Amino acid sequence: MFKLVSDFSPKGDQPVAIEKLTTNIKNGVSAQTLLGATGTGKTFTIANVINNIQKKTLVIAHNKTLAGQLYSELKGFFPENRVEYFISYYDYFQPESYVPKKDLFIEKASTLNEEIDMMRNATVASLAEREDVIVVASVSCIYGAGNIHALKGKTKKIAVGEFVSIDMLISSLIDIHYQRNDFEVARGSFKVKGDILDICMTYDNNIVRIIFEDDCVRKIRVLDGTTKDIVNELEYVSIFPASLFIIEEEHFDKALRDIEEELEIVSKDFERQGKILEQARIVQRTNFDLENIREFKACLGIENYSRHFEGRSPGTPPYTLMDFFGDDFLVVVDESHMSIPQIRGMYAGDRSRKLNLVEYGFRLPSALDNRPLYFEEFEERAKQVIYVSATPSLYEKNRSYEIVDQIIRPTGLLDPTVEIKKTEGQILDIIYNLNKQVRNNERTLIVTLTVKMAEGLSKYLTEEGIKVAYLHHEIKSIERLDIIRDLRSGKYDCIVGINLLKEGLDIPEVSLILILDADKEGFLRSETALIQLMGRAARNVNGRIIMYADKKTIAMEKAIEETNRRRKIQEEYNKVNNIIPSTIFKHITDRINIIKEFKEDDSSIDQLTPLQLKKLIINTEKEMKQAAKDLDFEKAVVLRDLLYELRGNK
Repeated sequence: MFKLVSDFSPKGDQPVAIEKLTTNIKNGVSAQTLLGATGTGKTFTIANVINNIQKKTLVIAHNKTLAGQLYSELKGFFPENRVEYFISYYDYFQPESYVPKKDLFIEKASTLNEEIDMMRNATVASLAEREDVIVVASVSCIYGAGNIHALKGKTKKIAVGEFVSIDMLISSLIDIHYQRNDFEVARGSFKVKGDILDICMTYDNNIVRIIFEDDCVRKIRVLDGTTKDIVNELEYVSIFPASLFIIEEEHFDKALRDIEEELEIVSKDFERQGKILEQARIVQRTNFDLENIREFKACLGIENYSRHFEGRSPGTPPYTLMDFFGDDFLVVVDESHMSIPQIRGMYAGDRSRKLNLVEYGFRLPSALDNRPLYFEEFEERAKQVIYVSATPSLYEKNRSYEIVDQIIRPTGLLDPTVEIKKTEGQILDIIYNLNKQVRNNERTLIVTLTVKMAEGLSKYLTEEGIKVAYLHHEIKSIERLDIIRDLRSGKYDCIVGINLLKEGLDIPEVSLILILDADKEGFLRSETALIQLMGRAARNVNGRIIMYADKKTIAMEKAIEETNRRRKIQEEYNKVNNIIPSTIFKHITDRINIIKEFKEDDSSIDQLTPLQLKKLIINTEKEMKQAAKDLDFEKAVVLRDLLYELRGNK
């Protein structure tokens, strides 16, 4: 059973939202939307819904940073249950591809993150064993994740008192990809000493010790992986395969024959078309892979043959994480206006790359079946879904049985006021408002539509004595954080930029947002983009928006109408409950001095000696991996970008 643990109880419009969402799910509603304004506690609401319905839940986020935040929050709400984390386990991934115009084949290259790999395996183990499971995942959950039937069939359950030969158990472990290591037990390996068998699963750093006596299991203990102290005594243990991609013996020989038959058909087809180079390429490559598979049951890019080894028919979908949930589970799509388009677009991008590989003889056509789900296949599996967004798109609205509002903020903060001004004289008006902001010790964001205008405006404002920073796409992540911190501390009065919707711009000191060219219709001035921009001023009690436009577009009208609707609801609630709004307090973090070991400041990386630079690269990579291990992906991304820059200097 799920058990929600929290010092808080639902407040504002959370109780109503929780009740509506829960009732709809229990009544069998397939889709609904939680329209939650920024800062209203949407995750807490979803946690309460999960606690009410008692169903396995898959929470999908559109990036690792958001997924990490959701994982931490939900783990805090459900400390007694299994909250798992399932994202791509690559720190670096370069897919196999071919560029025909340059006749350039790019080999697959990747760097595996061991911690995330462990968490992915833990996810599958939890789903196979328990019902009280919440999985926070990126869109990688729609990619192949191993054959669920093979994994369940190969899972070995051992109980105290059971008669089993230790030699037979060792043979079973090797069959499910565990490696024997009688010196040190690491993840995915086992050690044997007399009648004691130590196993380290792929999803845990602890060691399972099975003690035998006359081919009978006498004790099963869990040992701390570092100290070897006894952590727990078990009555039984489930030993899951060391790899999610298990080849069933009954499919193995047939799969090899099917690959050979497909190769023969493709080879003859290339010969018939006169494509001798492509024919030679596919024959050589596939035969090389087959040799490795026969010898080692693996090869580089074995996932491209997954359809054959899983016994699937051409065109059928792969087994994904969603198949491990069973038939009755809840899907929560967070920031759905971003996540749904990402899920929708995955298949097309993957297929485009692989078609080139197939057409030019680098892969068999069956490689196309190693793919993410079609969007329609995703919809079929998500039988009950809650879309969560402050700005749901038409897709979510049209598909939802009900749009459930969550507008009230615990701080009492209101959505900002919105004013439209003509473009004539806008520069003088901008300067007037900026000076007023400076006197009030508050900050401003200015959003332009073009690079040229952003640069020109920044230069002009500087000449007028305004302390301004220009934020653009070429600015490195670490410098970006410095600019944001300097804005908060008062070194800058305002930031000028084009797209200011990225993470890291939740700045409570910002009370004014100036939107230039608000009437120029397009992606950056859509209803969704405008509402998201307005939300940047919703963390300050004096939040306001000024749009400079000569006409009111439909997008502007809808964005203003929605913001005013929310503000009215918030004002009425504050009045009834005697709540006085207060600006959010957020600590200003210290500056990251990346080369403090060598110099007093980090303003000149170029001045480092080659030895210092090498040491800095090693330290930065170490910090990046630690940040990823700690699920601090915002910091990890900054360090990753810095690492690229340092290696470029090198």
